[in-house]
Amino acid sequence: MDTVAHDGRTTAFRRTSGAGESAGDASILYVHGSGATHRAWAHQYGPGGPRHPAVAVDLSGHGASVDVDTDPGKETLTAYVADVTAVARETDADVLVGNSLGGAVVLQAVLDDAVSPSALVLAGTGARLAVHEHLRELLATDFEGAVDFLHRDDRLFHDADAETVERSKAEMRDVGQRITRRDFLTCHAFDVRDRLDEIGVPTLAVCGEYDQLTPPEYHEYLADNVWNGQFETVPDAAHLAMVEQPETFTERVAAFLESEGPL
Repeated sequence: MDTVAHDGRTTAFRRTSGAGESAGDASILYVHGSGATHRAWAHQYGPGGPRHPAVAVDLSGHGASVDVDTDPGKETLTAYVADVTAVARETDADVLVGNSLGGAVVLQAVLDDAVSPSALVLAGTGARLAVHEHLRELLATDFEGAVDFLHRDDRLFHDADAETVERSKAEMRDVGQRITRRDFLTCHAFDVRDRLDEIGVPTLAVCGEYDQLTPPEYHEYLADNVWNGQFETVPDAAHLAMVEQPETFTERVAAFLESEGPL
């Protein structure tokens, strides 16, 4: 893992070279969702991923990144935007890809003019990310119950194999109750529906067809309300489509980038 120092802390990220990388190739920066780490993007930055260089960040308090003492909501979102901004500058990332909370972070970073990417990919996310009251209660009182709730059918996964599900549960437990709850409460406070017309770069909104956490209509709304949006679904997948159906997800992203030509 590499690190970058900023705002009195260090943020960790994993950087890999794409097959056939040449001087001047842009990097794609992947931002994980609530209760996750950079490992959510292992299929995208690892062997068999896109040809371009890839970077996957650990947000503050996740994985190998130093934590911040922030309240859920705007304060935490601002800290996560600073993480992404620092890594994007360190790696010359030109395309930002965010899943769920990571999508909110990417959107906010662009709206704050903290980054100026050539393109965005918003995966399993939305312009508003309200979290069901029952899940918020579980996150406060019964963390293991919250982990189980999120791993039921058509939430994080549609029909993933047992090893994938258990690996996802273990990662959420490693991130822990406090930070995972902070993530979801930050999502719950997020709402930029009235600012989507300020997103002035090509944007792909892509989701698993069975995603109940951020359903397809969230992504259709994103695509319809940004300046240059496209909407795609990934068959046989739910919220973590990039984990459950990595080849199809990667194909959707690659086709989008080729059509827009930012790389």
